[in-house]
Amino acid sequence: MFAAYLTVTVLGSVFNGAAAVTYLIGHEYPKIQADMKGVPRKWVPVLGMLLAAGTVGLSAGLAVPLLGTLAASGLVLYFIGAIVAHLRVGSRDVVGAIVFLATAAAALTLGLSYHGPW
Repeated sequence: MFAAYLTVTVLGSVFNGAAAVTYLIGHEYPKIQADMKGVPRKWVPVLGMLLAAGTVGLSAGLAVPLLGTLAASGLVLYFIGAIVAHLRVGSRDVVGAIVFLATAAAALTLGLSYHGPW
């Protein structure tokens, strides 16, 4: 069980960390996505900080399980919101968000299974 928990948590941290960097360095892709979804560009760094906080929380959750649980829960909510934002504007390009959501949900589920609720 621990190997699966560790693998999914590290994978989730890497995925979200890479996405956070993309958002925070001012790359064009997040800006184009924000424009497509009708999200103001000034929110792009905020969304990047949320992803970065999720990354740090997942990593810290290996030592402090409650932080990992909270971070994974926050990332699940973040990616549900991302999918809703895509669908709201008629975009069906949600595969990436679903992969991120599945990773966060798996980290949450495995973390709760391994550590318990608290």
